[in-house]
Amino acid sequence: MVDENLKSQIAFLIAIDRMKTIERQSPIYSGERRENDAEHSWHIAVMAMVLRDYAAEPFDMGRVLEMLAVHDLVEIYAGDTFAYDTVGNADKAARESASADRLYAMLPEAQGQYYRALWEEFDAMETAESRYAASLDRLQPLLSNWLNQGGTWRDHHVKPEQVYRRMEPLKTGAPKLWDLADHIIRASIERGYISQNT
Repeated sequence: MVDENLKSQIAFLIAIDRMKTIERQSPIYSGERRENDAEHSWHIAVMAMVLRDYAAEPFDMGRVLEMLAVHDLVEIYAGDTFAYDTVGNADKAARESASADRLYAMLPEAQGQYYRALWEEFDAMETAESRYAASLDRLQPLLSNWLNQGGTWRDHHVKPEQVYRRMEPLKTGAPKLWDLADHIIRASIERGYISQNT
C-alpha cells in the first residue's frame, strides 16, 4: 500500500508539470518563441549559482534555489501576469493567494506550509535570500528584452520609468547587477528599444 504522504506528494508533482505549459510574455533569448514558466524558473536558478558573487549580502544558496523553484508555481492556477500590465496586476495578489491555497494544500501539511512560506518570503523581499532571488527574477527578462531588440517593451509600449521601477530590487539585492541593468536600459533607450514617446 502506498503511503498517504507519498500519494499527495506525487499528485503535487504531477500538478506542477503544468508549469511547462504556462507561457510568459518574454521570448527565449534567441527570440524563436515565448518561454514558459518552467524554463524561466530553471534559468534563474542557474543564474543564482553563476552570479552568486554579485549578491549584496551573504545568503543561503540552498534556500535561494528552493525559492526560485517554487516562486512561480502559483501561476499554474493564477496564470502569468505581465509585469507591466496595470489591470492584470490589480488583482494579481488575490489570484495568486487563492492559487497558493489550492496548490500547497495538496502536500502534507508541514511541507505545504514550508513551500508556501518560501513563496511568501520571495514576494516580501525582506531577507537576503529573497532580495537576491528577486534581483535575478528581474534581470532575466531584462536580458530577454535587450537581446530581442526591445521584445515586450516594444510590444507593450513600456516607458523607461516603468523599466527602472521594475528593476529597483537590484539596488538592494545585487547592486553590481543594478549597474549592468542601468547600462542596458540606457543603451536600450538610445537604440529605440524602449520608447520615450507618450
